Amino acid sequence: MARRSKEDALATRNSLLDAAEHVFLAQGVAGTSLNDIALAAGTTRGAIYWHFRDKADLFNAMMDRVVMPLQGAMDRGKQPPDEDPLPALKQALRQAFRQTVTDPQTRRVFEVATHKVEYVDSLCAVQARHVQVRAQSLDGFRRALLRSAAARGRKLALPATAAAQGLHALIDGLIQNCLLDPAAFELESVGMKTLDVYLGGLGLE
Repeated sequence: MARRSKEDALATRNSLLDAAEHVFLAQGVAGTSLNDIALAAGTTRGAIYWHFRDKADLFNAMMDRVVMPLQGAMDRGKQPPDEDPLPALKQALRQAFRQTVTDPQTRRVFEVATHKVEYVDSLCAVQARHVQVRAQSLDGFRRALLRSAAARGRKLALPATAAAQGLHALIDGLIQNCLLDPAAFELESVGMKTLDVYLGGLGLE
């Protein structure tokens, strides 16, 4: 019986997170109440408070279920210290573009996280999460670019921190613009060509 209760609780939690994805996307995070999510999930506000402290806690749990494209790219692009990380990083970024286009849940959650959040009231905790994830991505890009330059016997055309900021802005901007208007361009093709031009400008291609 205890096992069944745990399974039921997990099913309810997942149902609430599924509902949150769709309601946040339709109404925006600030414009969505916990009652809206409970109704969409076919349960009560009490069920939400059993699993989550508040809306920010629920939002962060929703984010934890999905590996965001840039985060996944950094994880997949890790290489041994003595290897040039650039080929693996480029392949990981290609996969990030592909994931954005082909995986509905990733696309939905990324759109909520980037286009449907207002950093007000309790959602300031969400802003802190975004800042932390961005800092991790920037540090990963910076280290990868430095290691690649060293492996190739070259010097970056920009300071490594500025180069990493430019790379992050390029990749993140491409993904966000694709989400804004998916028919505007083919993300993987345009993204990889643009990436090659940027890396070439840094002296790495």
